[in-house]
Amino acid sequence: MLKQQKITEQIRAHALQLGFDACGFAQAQHLPQEARRLEEWLTQNRNGEMGWMENHFEKRVDPTLLVPGSKTVVSVLASYHHPKHNEQIGVTDRPLISKYAQGRDYHKVLKKKLKHLFQFTEELLGGLEGRIFTDSAPVLDKVWAQRAGLGWIGKNSNLLNKNIGSFFFIGEMIIDAELSYDTPVTDHCGSCTRCLDACPTDAIYEPYRVDATKCISYLTIELKEQMEEELQSKVQNWLYGCDICQDVCPWNSKSILASFTDLHPREYVTDHDLEYWKNLTPDQYNDIFEGSAIRRAKFDKFSSNVDVVARNLERKF
Repeated sequence: MLKQQKITEQIRAHALQLGFDACGFAQAQHLPQEARRLEEWLTQNRNGEMGWMENHFEKRVDPTLLVPGSKTVVSVLASYHHPKHNEQIGVTDRPLISKYAQGRDYHKVLKKKLKHLFQFTEELLGGLEGRIFTDSAPVLDKVWAQRAGLGWIGKNSNLLNKNIGSFFFIGEMIIDAELSYDTPVTDHCGSCTRCLDACPTDAIYEPYRVDATKCISYLTIELKEQMEEELQSKVQNWLYGCDICQDVCPWNSKSILASFTDLHPREYVTDHDLEYWKNLTPDQYNDIFEGSAIRRAKFDKFSSNVDVVARNLERKF
């Protein structure tokens, strides 16, 4: 047991040396409570056009099926917070892009670091089987991070950490090694309802539950069909994604700065006015957003968002 604990702490220490802001460990197992909640959510069609969330249901709620032989889920957090982000809080006179998408594509950044962590763990144990994930497979990443003691899932459905806030990405290693497991932390949202009160579309329809079909992030990224007229004005000036429920969260007053410089905001992504975006060409779109998560929304979708935001800014929402 002492050896197991020592190995666990060596892996955690190396994760922090690599630049991750936190690392926790949970036993890989079936998640019956989360399975019921997910099934209910899907049955109510809260996922909208995100049909992929219905795929591989059993693997999504049981990592031992996703990675046969797995015993441990190692979760890591990587902050993407930057001082420049504070400049857009409360801004209503120009288009906004969600903070998480202003730097390099987080999938690429975290995957590279997780490969190093996996190799270190493999050498430490003298062999290892498993896989790494960065929001790239049917993994309930927030649930596993919560079980690993890295925070609690707040009323806005984001993972919240008392020392970091919620402006971070989550990655995992699901591996066949048995390690020492962390204790989940308690909920610290208390009676606060700032996220529910601030959401302009009422996407957070009750504490801890979000209707994706009303979420501004879904409307500006995932929705392929025409946005409903009544929702267009509620998108306000969000061109891609949304940070409202995180900006108002008291725990984000403690957000720590990103240690991975690739996640820092790129000026050629953030420093443009409406006229620039209205005249954007497909080639410019590809150049500006090369290596960016924004490429998830194709040019036509992005242009449609520009039109919506332009109308909203003209009438000041």
